[in-house]
Amino acid sequence: MRDRVVVVAGPGRVELVEQDAVAPRPGTFRVETLYSGVSTGTELSYVKGTNPYLTGTWDADLGLFRPGRADPAYPVTRLGYMQVGRVVASATPAVAVGTVGALTCGHRTGYLADAVADRFVPLPADLDPLLGVYVAHLGPICANGLLHAAADLYGVGVRTLGDGVRGRRVAVVGAGVVALLTALFARHHGATSVVVVDPTPGRRAVAEALGLQTLDPDAADPAVVLKSRWAHHPGDRGADVVFQCRGQDWALQLALRLLRPQGTVVDLAFYQGGAERVRLGEEFHHNGLSLRCAQIGRVPRGLAPTWDRDRLSAETVDLLRAHGDLIRAHLVSAVVPFAQAPALLTDLAQRRRQELQVILTP
Repeated sequence: MRDRVVVVAGPGRVELVEQDAVAPRPGTFRVETLYSGVSTGTELSYVKGTNPYLTGTWDADLGLFRPGRADPAYPVTRLGYMQVGRVVASATPAVAVGTVGALTCGHRTGYLADAVADRFVPLPADLDPLLGVYVAHLGPICANGLLHAAADLYGVGVRTLGDGVRGRRVAVVGAGVVALLTALFARHHGATSVVVVDPTPGRRAVAEALGLQTLDPDAADPAVVLKSRWAHHPGDRGADVVFQCRGQDWALQLALRLLRPQGTVVDLAFYQGGAERVRLGEEFHHNGLSLRCAQIGRVPRGLAPTWDRDRLSAETVDLLRAHGDLIRAHLVSAVVPFAQAPALLTDLAQRRRQELQVILTP
């Protein structure tokens, strides 16, 4: 038996490589992939050659990127973090054969998982397994954004994911998958208003199909629109919190302008080209704003004991149960055979094809 694996051999070079399948040894189990979701942000940065890990080395002790690499940047052999698979063989009592679960093993048709080292989240029987691509990693990214908004208000006293959005006015900049799931999370947890701001008509149409309000930043200044609409007190207008989900500097600058005084931008974006257009001497300075990076590698300080990745995955399952039909109908834009993955990723990277969420199937 052989597995097929998506490998980035170099900038613009995506290949499908065959490898011998490995039989389970004690403590491991074998998963055959059912669905594999494509992240058009992180994954395409490897295809384009713009990911900072390609030119630098992350020093985890110092928390710094160091210039240069000790090993070659390519090939990238583990690409992707949104997989769903069925356990077909197991040599551990921790995972039973037949279990369908979410994991982060990269785009491959089969994987030998370690019951201790690999995170495997069994999916409930009432959840569409295709939607399980969001459960292990991408859904928790969005949930962690809400957790950072909650921690901004309550510190270690956070009790629910809605503590930072319930009864508040929320703007979301961007209308990609992370942005739309984050917006749905905010509405699901009781935000008074949720407005998605994005210049792309097709993506705004998806947001509206999900029942979300939208604004086109090219039609009118969304900061003026929202600050005219959302009044708190004299001289205090704008969003209570903004989730910034588009990895471009103009989007972060816009997010800051949408905020009420002393408000917070929770940033979930990945700025591959830096953020030169962000102006900290204007609204950021005069309104006393805050900027928090919500990276899935860590939850807010002090919350790790009670808000681990499994809890964020459980919150994702809850969201998918409530809105799964809409997400399946409008967020998933294409389901593509695994064999087409190299051409698909290349076309996406070179903008010959536009998709919101592509899911690969064997």
